[in-house]
Amino acid sequence: MSLPKTLAEDVARNLVMVARLIDEDPEQAYAYSRIALRLASRVAAVREAAGFAAYATQKYAEALAEFRASRRMTGSVELWPVMADCERGLGRPERAMDMAGEPEVQKLDKAGQVEMRLVAAGARRDMGQIDAAIVTLQGPELASNAVHSWTPRLRYAYADALLEAGREDEAREWFGKALEADKDGATDASDRLAELDGVDFVDALGDDDEQPAPTAAIDDTAVVAEADDADGLDDDDQDDGQDDGQDEQEVDEQDDDVDGPAKA
Repeated sequence: MSLPKTLAEDVARNLVMVARLIDEDPEQAYAYSRIALRLASRVAAVREAAGFAAYATQKYAEALAEFRASRRMTGSVELWPVMADCERGLGRPERAMDMAGEPEVQKLDKAGQVEMRLVAAGARRDMGQIDAAIVTLQGPELASNAVHSWTPRLRYAYADALLEAGREDEAREWFGKALEADKDGATDASDRLAELDGVDFVDALGDDDEQPAPTAAIDDTAVVAEADDADGLDDDDQDDGQDDGQDEQEVDEQDDDVDGPAKA
């Protein structure tokens, strides 16, 4: 869907701020995503960004609604793993497991399939099935010496599951392997290894030395753009996912042809 130039620029500015803040200040990123959503609710990229911002702030019902809307608009299965993880966040690991067995998983690329495996293993752990979680993470991707973007997280998840199962020596080995692959610091494998080895870290700064982190502010142009909304959000869109118990009904009303995951 194309937007008028001025509106498109306003939306783009807000999406840039979502991407910039989502890791360091997810609440602020979420605020920007709501502005973008009010401006262009029928743009798939906006719905996806709003979904990730809601996901980052643990608003899982809202995130799931946005991801479903984006998927309906694009037909892509790329968001399938994070949708399943939203089901976990909503306390429905059985639904996440159902989604792990759906045909959509076979359409994912390798990174997406590994992500789905991580979600499925997490769902097994949610259900108290730690041994099954360990088996779920095993496979050629885990055994491979090749390092990919998802390698540190896969090894870390495997180490963490082993530790929960009481297999401390194996866990230490796999935390070490995760650390070897983690060049960007995506995990806290080094801290977990130190913890296993009984090493305590002491903060060199006292409480009086700590400086408050700066708080980003939403710029006036974005707020004005919200007031001048040229493509407003329907009432059903605004209410999407606000009530955990009604999220699927609201999504169905907004996106008639979106299919939810089958119940366990």
